[in-house]
Formats: sequence, structure tokens, C-alpha cells
Amino acid sequence: MNELNLRRPIIIKYPTMFETITVTEAIDRGRRMINYPVRIIRFTVIIGSIFVVIFFSLPGWLVPVGILAGFIASWFYWSIVITKWRIWAFENVRNVHELKQRAIKEKLMWKDGSFFEKTEIRTADDKEKLQSLEGKFLQNDVFVDDSSVPDETVVYYSKTKNFFQMGIMLIAMGGGIYLLAVSASYLAGGLLTAFGAFFSFKEYRQATNTSPQIILNSKGVETISTPFYEWKDIANDEAVARQTGKTTTHYFNYNYPNGSEQLKIDDYEIGQRELDNLLGVYRGRYNEKGHVH
Repeated sequence: MNELNLRRPIIIKYPTMFETITVTEAIDRGRRMINYPVRIIRFTVIIGSIFVVIFFSLPGWLVPVGILAGFIASWFYWSIVITKWRIWAFENVRNVHELKQRAIKEKLMWKDGSFFEKTEIRTADDKEKLQSLEGKFLQNDVFVDDSSVPDETVVYYSKTKNFFQMGIMLIAMGGGIYLLAVSASYLAGGLLTAFGAFFSFKEYRQATNTSPQIILNSKGVETISTPFYEWKDIANDEAVARQTGKTTTHYFNYNYPNGSEQLKIDDYEIGQRELDNLLGVYRGRYNEKGHVH
């Protein structure tokens, strides 16, 4: 057996009657139940504390207290609701392995055993229900084809994204020229002009680049920087988001014999969730044709 195939279990197709809610539907409901309210609670408490300090002339130290209270309140909400969503989702979704992986990636829940996972609030009844659902994880996920996915998907640079970003860089370059011409701020103006000009040209080149960046089909994968490999030679393929400070960057990662790919996809005409769905569909089609080893 090729050791690169250990990432995913052999996929056996079962009747779709087992699945009442799709993984995507469960994730979308989780966002509505958990992620959005958590942000609203945190934002409301923090802004409310600032408003109270300003309009009622209260001590300024109440603002950091409000910020802390916002995080505590939102975390308390998450700790309760994540358990309710977890039980509902695992009860109604057939492919619980995929659901769990997606939920962790979407930041709905944390990995098993993590400190944050241990802060979930569960009643005795909740614990009993979760225990009874553990048996579902003994079954392999099933493959259900997505008829909306074409035989092959070719991903290019997004003209909309890159032309928009080019416009922003042109504005920055214009600001730099203004500083040079009117304010005589030569250092700041020169740096801003050079910065805007460089990235405007970069975005223009990407917007007008017609070369395929990713090619996906039921045979395998090829990217602009890595030649074609069959699915049997590919492992750990996924679209991931990495956060540095306040900046989130998305990548398409996978391993192939004697190497790995890490391709930045933020400027492409595809998002993380869509790419993850395509990877699952095309690999599933490949395995259904009898290529599983």
C-alpha cells in the first residue's frame, strides 16, 4: 500500500437515506447559531462600555473592563451553544468525520483534548447523548457525488479581486505623488509612490494572467508550480487559513512523492470552502472508479 494514501479511509458508498442534513448545511447552521452571535455579543458589550464611559463621564478604566467582559460573555455563550449544536449536528449528519474536520477548520469547535474544548459546558444529559454518538465515528464516511461539480475545474486569477486591489494601489500612488508635489514630503511621498506603483503593476499582471493556476479533475491535481499527480500519490490535500496578527491568508496545501505544495489562493477566483468541496468530490470520483489502493 502506498503510504501516502493513509490520510483518508477507503470510501464505500451507502444509500443516501443515512444522511438527512449535509455537512455544509450543518456548518452553515453552526455559523448562524455560534459564530455570528459570539461576534455580536462581544462587539455590543465592548461598544456599550465605551459609550457609557463617554456619555456618563465614568472612569476610563471601565473600558478595559468592558473589553474583558465582552470576551467573557461571548465565551460563555459559545460554551453553552457549541454543545447543543454538536449534538444536533452529529445526530443529523452522516459523514461525522468530515463534519468534525470542517467544524474545527471553520472555528466552530476546537480539537479534542484542547484547553478550549474542555471549557464547553455540558449537562449530564448532554454528556450521555455525546457518548451515545461516539459509535458513529466507528464508521467510514460515505461519498455522495455533487452533480453541480463539472468533470474538470480550472482555477485562474480573479480579475475582479486583482483589478480592485490595483485601484487601491493606484490611489496610494496618487497620494504619494501629491505628497511629493504639494507637501514636499519627499521621504513619505517617495515611499508611498514606489509602494503604490510596485503593487499596482503586480495586481495588473495577475489580473491579466490567463494561465491556469490549479487544475482539478477525477484523475488528479496540477498547479502552476507543481506538475500533475494522481490522487493515489497525493496526501493531506486541503485548503487552509493561516492567521498572522490580523491578517488571514489562505493556502492550498498537499503532499506528493518527495515534496509538497503550498499555494496561496487569496487572489484566485475560488475560496477555501469551495476548494475543499472540490477536493472531496474529485477524490471521491477517483476512488469510485476503483483506483483505491
